[in-house]
Amino acid sequence: MDRWIYGCTGYFTYRIIMKKYIALFRGINVGGHKKIIMADLKMLFESLGFTDVQTYIQSGNVVFSSNKREVLAEIIAEEIKKTYGWEVPILVITAEEIKDILNKCPFQNEKKEKSYFMLLYEAPSKENIELTHDVKFPGEEFFISKECVYLYTEIGAGKTKLTNNYFEKKLKVTATSRNFRTIVKLIDLALD
Repeated sequence: MDRWIYGCTGYFTYRIIMKKYIALFRGINVGGHKKIIMADLKMLFESLGFTDVQTYIQSGNVVFSSNKREVLAEIIAEEIKKTYGWEVPILVITAEEIKDILNKCPFQNEKKEKSYFMLLYEAPSKENIELTHDVKFPGEEFFISKECVYLYTEIGAGKTKLTNNYFEKKLKVTATSRNFRTIVKLIDLALD
């Protein structure tokens, strides 16, 4: 949801459009590595001039507003590196983009609600998608789009061989995974 802020300087009135974004971090707070307390992450975002900052669970999900778009991931990544001394991949998308990804999920509701969404930082090549489609495991289904790998697994994310790392290697792109409930919650927070 966009928010408009009006201001006035001298004889001129201006309008700043604040847009809601979602930042998804890959690989923080996993197994004790790259640990960031969410309250500290919220303050870091606010120090960068972002507003309406909300974090959701420990895996690195931040909803925020900004009037910029182009380099948000780079700005955040640079501040993380400066503050914590390590690099972390960050995907910044709009609430509308993540809602569109959810709506394009090819699974019916029962499977969709048990699915995992591996959001891709860039579109994989057609060749890598075709090479990956040949993989089959019993009780598991996946679909690859240019923005997301949709995964349904009967055995659960902890036991599947079709992990985030697996798809990153096959597709040769960075990805970060979220379950259905997290995706829905982030959309709710961003569109609230």
